[in-house]
Amino acid sequence: MPVSTLSAVPAASAADRSVCAPLPVLGRDVTVPVAAGGEVSYAALDYAASAPALQRVWDDVAAYAPYYGSVHRGAGYLSQLSTDLFENARRTVAGFLDCRDGDQVVFTRSTTDSLNLLATALPDGCEVFVFETEHHAALLPWRGSRVTFLDAPSSPRQAVESLERALAGRDPHGPALVCVTGASNVTGELWPVGELAAAAHAHGARIVLDAAQLAPHHAVSLRELDVDWVAFSGHKLYAPFGSGVLAGRADWLRRAEPYLAGGGASRKVTRRADGGVDVEWQEGAARHEAGSPNVIGAHAIASACKALTEAGFEALAAREQRLIRTVREGLADVPEVRFLSLFGDDAPRVGVLSFVVEGWTGSRFAAALSAEYGIGVRDGLFCAHPLVSGLLGDARAEGGCGAPESSGAVRVSFGAGTPDEHVERFVRAVRELVRDAGRATSSPSGA
Repeated sequence: MPVSTLSAVPAASAADRSVCAPLPVLGRDVTVPVAAGGEVSYAALDYAASAPALQRVWDDVAAYAPYYGSVHRGAGYLSQLSTDLFENARRTVAGFLDCRDGDQVVFTRSTTDSLNLLATALPDGCEVFVFETEHHAALLPWRGSRVTFLDAPSSPRQAVESLERALAGRDPHGPALVCVTGASNVTGELWPVGELAAAAHAHGARIVLDAAQLAPHHAVSLRELDVDWVAFSGHKLYAPFGSGVLAGRADWLRRAEPYLAGGGASRKVTRRADGGVDVEWQEGAARHEAGSPNVIGAHAIASACKALTEAGFEALAAREQRLIRTVREGLADVPEVRFLSLFGDDAPRVGVLSFVVEGWTGSRFAAALSAEYGIGVRDGLFCAHPLVSGLLGDARAEGGCGAPESSGAVRVSFGAGTPDEHVERFVRAVRELVRDAGRATSSPSGA
């Protein structure tokens, strides 16, 4: 079922634990060297940045690769096959998102690309409302519009009330757009998307959902959430082949100038007597898909959509909640570790957790996890500078996304392909690093 907007995610039962195993992903047999000598299996716990490819996705891509051909307008067999594959992928994604009649699915490069595309399609005079807590992909594309940035809320209810207050003073007859995440890329917390959509529509505004962190973990229904558009990336959905999606209402996209000018977006081009050209643009999704499309990327996304749907989001989410509890409970008695949160420790969330460790910079702690335990996490400000800076509230909020000397937070993230052992190793590693650091700072040498 689609993600609930305010209710908690069901806890895993014994049955869930016994029947839901990690989905096979590439890289599960990779080993890496560690400082003590030898090698260990690599614990990839940076799913929020890029998730590994599902084995099924890789197999589907490999099976199609020999038949790769140009898409649209080609008369040859491989071109016809590739065209069918591309358009079938569009239909699969539409089903995955529970699109409504008349909705369009546009293939892009990523969530960032999708939201920048939508930004170019906003009607003249459109007002944009966005929380400062958004990832830069959702925070920055609207700079050419009149933007109202909303302060970070301390609860889902406050988020809805804040949006309602911001919208109350606007002209309900003018165009407006609300942009909101489904799950935070920093805290993992679920946002009240349905309630925010209702508030937006009550004030004559539309809403776009950044589902980059939500779609890999929960079913997303445009119909039930009643959002106007949704954007997500293949590389976070176990399909890292350079493709993304913008899906939703067609009218603003149909009236906008093409995102890129070129072949595929143009229906007819003629020379004028004055030496210029006249262009008649496509009206469907092709209007914003100029150039040769990423057929393999679209096919990979469709494959991932099928794999996750068949695995069952309820079972996947239940297992993920168990892994979250493993982390939270395993570190509950380590006072040096502080998890970052907007809505509180008990707020419903996906498998994304950020934290700081007393006495450590984020970059140094992440490096130690890698060098000593073969664990890959992310450190820094996670391309969400206003949010992380506000949550840290001190000098730790210096540095940029992935800056080598960044003193931001550490983020651990996992999903459908994460083995239990990787999360258990992470908990053990954090405890040991904190313990050993404490011993070192209390030693006579002060090392």
